[in-house]
Amino acid sequence: MSVAFTKEESAETASETLLPDRPISPHPNLVTEAGLQAQLREAREAYEAAQAIEDVNEKRRQSAVPLRDARYLTERLRTAQVIPDPASTDVVAFGSTVTFSRTDGRVQTYRIVGEDEADPKAGSISFVAPVAKSLIGKAVGDVVGSGAQEIEILSIA
Repeated sequence: MSVAFTKEESAETASETLLPDRPISPHPNLVTEAGLQAQLREAREAYEAAQAIEDVNEKRRQSAVPLRDARYLTERLRTAQVIPDPASTDVVAFGSTVTFSRTDGRVQTYRIVGEDEADPKAGSISFVAPVAKSLIGKAVGDVVGSGAQEIEILSIA
């Protein structure tokens, strides 16, 4: 019987739903408690939404990304180092929310978080981002960078 008349998918279609694993960062897997929980919730919700699809082929296609993310998160959970919120706002640390001004006059606020939970559009950057690296350990009033790329720390929360 032709594949066209069965609900089974062809080997070619099946191979389209197998995504390569996401690369694992060489940096320590530092995370905030909230970030760890959010990632797990998002992956679970995406997988559950895909499972509600009735068409077998479409269900497999829509499940591919959540399944890949689940494999990735399983490994990341194994190595996760949950870092508590900073006890002090005297200096910038992992988990701090920092407001700073740039030489061009822009004022920006970011929370320094783990790589997997960073979302600059939502106001968070990874602790391995160049700007975060330059801010960690500094205090309000400190200026970091050089020349046209200087930033001044205005507040730490």
